[in-house]
Amino acid sequence: MLRGRLRKFANQQQVNFLVENDEDGEMVRFAMIVGADPSEMIECVKTIVPEAKIERVMERVSNPVLSKLKVNLDERYSVDASGEGI
Repeated sequence: MLRGRLRKFANQQQVNFLVENDEDGEMVRFAMIVGADPSEMIECVKTIVPEAKIERVMERVSNPVLSKLKVNLDERYSVDASGEGI
């Protein structure tokens, strides 16, 4: 659900944003276009998961790979922990 909620927030803010689970399913990774300001997305993550630890792992990856492609409908997700949106 976290990935969908982040995608919906990115769509609402018109931010180009990729998000996927790591191999173990213990965390999510996200990518943004070079030069984009990640602060809104970081704030969204911390609103949904206040104890989240966010760190930059790589920069300027020319073609990030998603683990799978799937149609995600915005209606399935809310943005904040209460389900009401930010």
